[in-house]
Amino acid sequence: MATFKHISSKNADYGAAEAYLTFEHDEFTMKPTLDGNGRLILREDYRISSLNCGGEDFAIACMRSNLQYGKNQKREDVKSHHYIISFDPRDAADNGLTVDRAQELGEEFCKAHFPGHQALVCTHPDGHNHSGNIHVHIVINSLRIEEVPMLPYMDRPADTKAGCKHRCTDAAMEYLKAEVMEMCHRENLYQIDLLNGSKNRITEREYWAKRKGQAKLDKVNALITANGITPRNTKFETDKEKLRGVIRAALSSAVSFEDFSGKLLQQGVTVKESRGRLSYLTPDRTKPITARKLGDDFDRAAVLERLTLNAQEAARAAEKPLSKQEYPRSIKDRLQRGKAAINAPKQGSVQRMVDREAKRAEGKGIGYDRWAAVHNLKQMAATMSIYEEYGFSSPEELEAALATASAELKNVHAEMKAVESTLREKKDLQKQVLAYIKTKPARDGLRAQKTEKARRAYREQHESEFIISEAATRYFKAKGITKLPASKALQAEIEQLTREKNTLYNGYREKRERTTELQTIKNNIDQIFRREPERGKGRDNER
Repeated sequence: MATFKHISSKNADYGAAEAYLTFEHDEFTMKPTLDGNGRLILREDYRISSLNCGGEDFAIACMRSNLQYGKNQKREDVKSHHYIISFDPRDAADNGLTVDRAQELGEEFCKAHFPGHQALVCTHPDGHNHSGNIHVHIVINSLRIEEVPMLPYMDRPADTKAGCKHRCTDAAMEYLKAEVMEMCHRENLYQIDLLNGSKNRITEREYWAKRKGQAKLDKVNALITANGITPRNTKFETDKEKLRGVIRAALSSAVSFEDFSGKLLQQGVTVKESRGRLSYLTPDRTKPITARKLGDDFDRAAVLERLTLNAQEAARAAEKPLSKQEYPRSIKDRLQRGKAAINAPKQGSVQRMVDREAKRAEGKGIGYDRWAAVHNLKQMAATMSIYEEYGFSSPEELEAALATASAELKNVHAEMKAVESTLREKKDLQKQVLAYIKTKPARDGLRAQKTEKARRAYREQHESEFIISEAATRYFKAKGITKLPASKALQAEIEQLTREKNTLYNGYREKRERTTELQTIKNNIDQIFRREPERGKGRDNER
């Protein structure tokens, strides 16, 4: 799934950002990696481009602009902002995402959401942890060199003016995350809901603490193993990770908050509640860790919900008498009894069988025919296995399941399109509202003019702003809008629609995979049943 991250920098050396993007760096110390001759090592593969630099080097262009406007001259000033869009590792294989396409998406994203800023856009084909995730770095000078239209995340007039600085507020991050999700939906890439919190909230500091701790532990274990001793601990856990495990263990069996607190206290952890929020104090700390820093699974609402479920399950178990132990009659019965629900096999577990006769007619050679024979045997076995896992007893049941899956897919698709249409309308309305708000000074200035001649001269002087204002007014009249919605309420509505679209999109992808798999199974079953009589007929003729 695509993720979005922001880092602000007070480093006045703008060239360091470009050097980091183009040369190899140690993942722990962030220092450049040098070869045997003490020279920098260029990264094997990357794409990089600069925006709004006027043909100059990014660092020189930024410093020149800072001197022109007298900004970013103090040590405590934020000189640049670094945004990172990391795509899902599966997108390259499953959805055809390439480094070049990711670079194009990064440039489009930068132009749309950071206009007027000098920027570097660089795409790397792999992460530092070698997970295979294509990711895009967007580094912008905090200073804006051009006046830009007001964007939804901007809330001050200075946010649009040249010579002012970019502010990464909470509202800005919410908006940009929603735009990343929208981009992934548009490009048919894997995506999760970035607007809602995560069950385990891993900060950048905790992530690197774990990586460094694991590297140190591996080094110690290597020495232990070299002496012929098996190391006792091979996985490093941060203090927060250990605390999450302790809390989850207590939650798994507790039936009330008092019971939950008691189980934690046995492990030396004290849980506190203040203003409706939970925090956890471990024996080695003097300051508690808030639930917000651990993840959504550990806040008050999630804990109480889990405790309620545990209490309900305990009540049902107490009412239900223990049944006599029975042994299943066969292995199949045992497997079926152990399944709480039948999960659909992963897409790609079965492939469509090849029509060998049709391929021969196309002129395929004997080598291809031999491969197709082996391929068909494998897919035949996989098809029959999945056919039994689904519990189908006849092709008619398979056809009914396929029809049901197709209908569900169409329903979800229609619902998703309806949400997309509403979201598009809300964004168009937001664009017009922001444009209308920005022209308010010009409209106020026109009303302040005393004579008709002064009003004509003023209108000619601000003609472009009045064109925008009148276009927005026509839009409001066409939509029957008499009172403009509040900008914050409209943005909140757009974010809610984006969440709904993301949920529907994930469900649509799952239903599409299930429908595709059922269609593949049906095609293979039809081909198997069509050929079996032919083989039987041939054997009868031989007799």
